[in-house]
This record gives sequence, C-alpha cells and structure tokens, in this order.
Amino acid sequence: MSSKRHIAFLTGTRADFGKIKPLIIAAHEEGCRVSVFATGMHMLPRFGSTVLEVKRTIPTDIPIISFLNQQDGDTMDVVVANTITGLSQFITEHAPDALVVHGDRPEALAGAIAGSLRNTTVVHVEGGELSGTIDGVIRHAVSKLSHIHLVANEGARDRLIQLGEHLDTIHVIGSPDLDVMLSPSLPSVHDAKSRYGISFDDYLIAIFHPVTTNLQSSALAAEQFVSALIASNRNFIIIHPNNDSGFETILEQYKRFESLPDRFRVFESLRFEHFLTLLKNAQALIGNSSAGIREAPIYGVPSIDIGDRQRGRHEGPTILPTEANEKMILAAISTSSTLDRSPELDLFGDGRSAQRFKDLISTDLLFSAPVDKVFVDLKDVM
Repeated sequence: MSSKRHIAFLTGTRADFGKIKPLIIAAHEEGCRVSVFATGMHMLPRFGSTVLEVKRTIPTDIPIISFLNQQDGDTMDVVVANTITGLSQFITEHAPDALVVHGDRPEALAGAIAGSLRNTTVVHVEGGELSGTIDGVIRHAVSKLSHIHLVANEGARDRLIQLGEHLDTIHVIGSPDLDVMLSPSLPSVHDAKSRYGISFDDYLIAIFHPVTTNLQSSALAAEQFVSALIASNRNFIIIHPNNDSGFETILEQYKRFESLPDRFRVFESLRFEHFLTLLKNAQALIGNSSAGIREAPIYGVPSIDIGDRQRGRHEGPTILPTEANEKMILAAISTSSTLDRSPELDLFGDGRSAQRFKDLISTDLLFSAPVDKVFVDLKDVM
C-alpha cells in the first residue's frame, strides 16, 4: 500500500527541515512517492538560501518544489496568505495523500489550513507542546486543523487529548531530530570548525529571534543582548535570527560584531548536523531559541534563555532563564560555567522516530484518520 501513497513534506526553515529530514528519508525508503515543498527562509538569500541545503541532503529522485512566499517587509499574516496560495496550487497539481507539517511556524499553519480545506490528510509533527508568545497559539491551531499527530512524548499526547483530538490519531514517535542528534555519523568538531572557518577552541553559540508580540521590547532586548556578548570578552558563534517580523532590528545590532572578527563568527545559517556538533562542544548556548530548550539539554550543554519567547516550555537544571538586561545576561554567562553538564535523556524520544514513522506507513495508520473531524470531549476519554 505504501508504494502507492504520495507524502508531501512542507519545510520553511533550516530548523524544521533538520527535524523532518529523517522522516523524509524514511518515507522514501518505505517506497512512498515523496515530494518536498520548500518555502519561507529557505528561499531568502539573507538567510543563506537554504533550499540548496535541502537539495544537497535528500535523495536526488525526490522532487523539491520551491516557492517564494514573501518579500522584505511582509508581515506574518501576509506570509501565511501567500503560502496558502502556493500550497493550493501544489495540491491541485500533485494531489498528495498526506501533507506533513512541523511545529509552530506560519508556514505550518498555512499548510494545515490548505490541507484541511482541500480534504488532504494533514500530519502534524511535534504538536501538543508548549511554546511562548504567538508560537504556542499557532502550534495548537495547526493541531486542530490536522488529522494525524506525531508527538514527542506522553505530555504532548495528553495536551492533544485535552484539545479534543481523537486518541487513535495521536502517535508518540519522539522528536525526529534525536535520530540525528544521537547518530554516530555526525561530523567531528574539527571538521565542523574547518568547514566554517572557526579558529577558537572555546566558544558559546548565540541565537536570538524577534518576539513578534512586542516588537519594540524585542528591539531593546536585542541591543542589551549584543552589548552583553561584547562585554563578556568571550568567543561566540552567532547564527542569524529567523524571518519573523522584527528580524531586521536584530541584524542591525549584529553589525556591532564586525569590529571584533577574532571573537565573533556570524553565519546566516549552518548545516543542521554541523550545528549539532558545534552545539555539543559549546560552553553554552545563549539567546531565545528553542534549541536552548530542546537540543541543548539533551547534550547537557548549559543554555541561557533570555526573555519570555520560550515561556512555559521545559525547565531543566542546565537552563538558566534571565531577563533581557546586559548585567543579568553577563551574570548568567558567568554562572553557566558552574553547571553540571549531565545530559537530560528521554525528554523527547530515543532516536527511533524514523522507524516508528515507517511502521505507521506500512500499516497504513498514517492515512487512516477521517478528514471530517469531530471534537472528542474529555468525559468520553476518561
């Protein structure tokens, strides 16, 4: 049955592609017809044109449909609308049996809207989790528009049940990026540093994204963030923010690093596997990226979480929350070196998500949910 199925994967960022790539390869190995709809940050030169990375790292016989969904200055609602338009045309031309979306990005919301309105099975990866600010709203909205849920752990499963999703449509497979994180085939730290021209041995990784619900405060936070990094006298690998509204103010602040090239290496994007190796060997991760909540604790790497973008998510012994204040950030950087670097394992799976995904394909469970959804009351689950 699987060889007759067409599974399309939607990717809009370097991060979500790193998470769904194991599933893309798994579906291809299982004999499905597979395609990838690449849009969002992938298409923008100022974010590294990472559609090229998509093309380089999946089997060459998987078609990649590239779609430019935004221009400079477009707000997130416009990005969603543009993406729906492109996906609607894609669904008309290619008629996938299932559309796989990930997480809490605007492109995922567009995919869930387009798929549900076109009676195409929407498969949501990593629903049921907690995100801060508007991201959490988007994630739960995507879940309500989706028909199949591939979640990371039992906590996420329980939240989807609380949202009224049918138990039979929720499958705990773990977070697919653990398949990559725990792989023995990651590049060596020497190879990762050589690839990106990183000469220093000790470093922190910094990733800072805009907070779209308060752009004025976000701009001030970026200024304090950059000031603290400069004042710390430490070495940093800086990765550009995502393309949410307000990213321009962060990039403007990053120009301050240009006078300190010996301490700051700034990149539009890094290959996911190389990023993981650099993260694993970093002194700490600092900023407000979900990588500080998800990936860093699994490696036991301290993460300094600034502001409330990740509010309500996992809190662990290696995570240091702090306000967007230069002195507080500097204090957190100092404290981070004293933390126990014990990995937090089993938070989001065991590195076997791709195999569980194959099992769902082979048994046809991935396509079993009716597109005509009904809300399941908690009293009917208990």
